[in-house]
Amino acid sequence: MLTDCIFHELGHLYVKSDVYGFGVVLLEMISGLRALDPSRQSEKVNLVNWARPLLSDRRKLSQLMDSGLEGQYNPKGALLAAQLTLKCLNGDPKSRPSMKEVVEALEKIESVKSRVMREPRNSSSSSRRSQVQSPRSDSARNNSSSRGR
Repeated sequence: MLTDCIFHELGHLYVKSDVYGFGVVLLEMISGLRALDPSRQSEKVNLVNWARPLLSDRRKLSQLMDSGLEGQYNPKGALLAAQLTLKCLNGDPKSRPSMKEVVEALEKIESVKSRVMREPRNSSSSSRRSQVQSPRSDSARNNSSSRGR
């Protein structure tokens, strides 16, 4: 895993070094890519360096999202996750959120997902709701419907 840039340069660990590490893990989850991968193109070997500009531009965020999601994610939740990731990866440890703030941000992201999932079927956003369901829930639904046959 990538280490806190301050630790790497100066050999100092800070309380918020864990926040940086969490930011790296969150970035891996968002992108579906490993933090370091020498098999990628040279500018993409270091995921954090390559992804920073994509995380900070909502129009480019879709280029970073895990292709395995096949577009089935809530764009607002993805944007909030990208913003949190950027805060966690801040080069200045003092500017990073605390883990308590990280948890609060994650809860906000979850509430965005929950609100979309709870919208009534007959609303105009029902097509959006179907876009945020995971492929796993689709396959689970197909398996349960085939069992009843």
